[in-house]
Amino acid sequence: MSSNDTAPTFIDGASETTPLLKKDVSVVSVSAQSQSNGTSSSSSNSVASDFPENDVENGRPDGSAPTGSAPKLKVNMKALLPALAIGIFMVALDQTLTLATYGKMGSDLNALNSTSWISTSYFLTLTVFQPLYGRLSDIFGRKECLLFAYAVFGIGCLGCGLSRDIVELCAARAIAGVGGGGMNAVVTILVTDLVSLRDRGLFQGYINIVYTAGMASGAPIGGLIADTIGWRWAFAGQFPLSLVAWLAVFFVLDLPRTDHAHWTHKVARIDFLGAFTLVSAVFALLFGLDNGSNEGWSRRVTVVPLALTPLLFALFLFIEIRVAAVPFAPGHVILDPPLLAVYGANLFSLAAQMGVSFFIALFFQAAVGLSATSSGLMFLPSTVFGLTGSLGSGIIMRRTGKYYWITVIGYVLVVLGVAPAVSFSGAVVKSTAGVIVGLCIMALGSGTSITSTLIAIIANANPSDSAVAIACSYLFRSLGTTLGVSICTAVLQQVLRTRLAAALGGDGDRAREIEEGVRQSLDYIRTLDPPVAELVRACYAVAVQWAFLPVGILAAAALVSSSFIREKKLEGR
Repeated sequence: MSSNDTAPTFIDGASETTPLLKKDVSVVSVSAQSQSNGTSSSSSNSVASDFPENDVENGRPDGSAPTGSAPKLKVNMKALLPALAIGIFMVALDQTLTLATYGKMGSDLNALNSTSWISTSYFLTLTVFQPLYGRLSDIFGRKECLLFAYAVFGIGCLGCGLSRDIVELCAARAIAGVGGGGMNAVVTILVTDLVSLRDRGLFQGYINIVYTAGMASGAPIGGLIADTIGWRWAFAGQFPLSLVAWLAVFFVLDLPRTDHAHWTHKVARIDFLGAFTLVSAVFALLFGLDNGSNEGWSRRVTVVPLALTPLLFALFLFIEIRVAAVPFAPGHVILDPPLLAVYGANLFSLAAQMGVSFFIALFFQAAVGLSATSSGLMFLPSTVFGLTGSLGSGIIMRRTGKYYWITVIGYVLVVLGVAPAVSFSGAVVKSTAGVIVGLCIMALGSGTSITSTLIAIIANANPSDSAVAIACSYLFRSLGTTLGVSICTAVLQQVLRTRLAAALGGDGDRAREIEEGVRQSLDYIRTLDPPVAELVRACYAVAVQWAFLPVGILAAAALVSSSFIREKKLEGR
């Protein structure tokens, strides 16, 4: 991508998917593009051969001429892409940063049994704000939303580094999630504005190189920092990077204003009620699952939020379909059958993969006894396979113009990867290498499908809903990630309590003391007598195996959902 030292021209707006053009190519007039029926006009025949003209959609994707003329824009992609890449890298790094370090963070803050909230608090706000950014970028502009996202993310990371307890850490993570959601969604929307549909998968593969580099770096870097100067610097160190990215976007990305309404009118168009209802629904679900595993499933503090969850989700759908004037998740988008199939596949697949990643890290540290650094390095092979799947699927889609079968095959691999991950975590035999093989198979399938499903969304969405449809996909992805961690946490905590109580049942008081100590801090295991410590590690291994049960169910659900995705040729919509 960096070789494109071009100044591509595109018309900014919510519904454009104008391709990335070769340098010195300008859009002479919007109407001329519209008449080209998805191919370049005679004035732009110098489009690079890498971007076939017969599958490029210029101007308005539906072929209609827009009302009025928009300012012509030249973007220096060679300068812009590094600025976008910094944000992509940090968001990816931040998602895996805690995989190898949350054990140390929980132990340091004496709250190991609450460490799932370090991730879920981040994904809670990420879940809500990613789809909201789709509509916000239409209202306030792509650049303004991206700058806001960088600023909030940086402040949140700084707050994580300065946090004094688990509550402050989770609150700061939630703030970082607000920014992280925009860094993901707005960049994806921007690239979709610039690149043709058929080439979009390939470009997504390029983007995923940066994303995968961040994912691959997160766990080992986090583990190394946690084992040396302290886990707090893993977060605080991202603040200056966020500042650099903010300055780069501010000076490089120059987009014309497409909405000249007063800011108060723009704010009035924000769907605050829908956002608040979605936050309430997701929080109620996570709170209920966390309390069930820690306090008991019959307690009122567990039953009430879980009972409210489906009602709140139903209320959210009602608001988006019937109440909100400008919904950020419109009913005709999220309930459209082809799109709903993609969204469902994303939700179930991400839930399965995040559940595996979260608890395999715990398996490496608690059951195998690896350090945080070594645990992080165990994820490197799977990230390489994930990158291979993502880039490979982009190349295949560009050559064939099809995405259906490669998507289904990707989800088949996700399902198949669960078996070795479970078998070698102790269900059959304990083997670190076997677990890594399972992770690699899952990562290959997930990397393949996550790219192909994005293309399926763009291909099936109404052009005018393109930005919103893309943003809504992040709603389901983030919701799946959150659910995966929370559901598997609930299973693991419950099984761990039961197994420890049974294994240490000879001395009731001693059993409860060890159970509480182990659930609070992994370091507590090292203070136990070797025979007892080995017994505790065995209980952790069994608990991790049971946490794979919902993973298998979720992976199968993703495969079933993917079978309903509708194929469309990628030369046009």
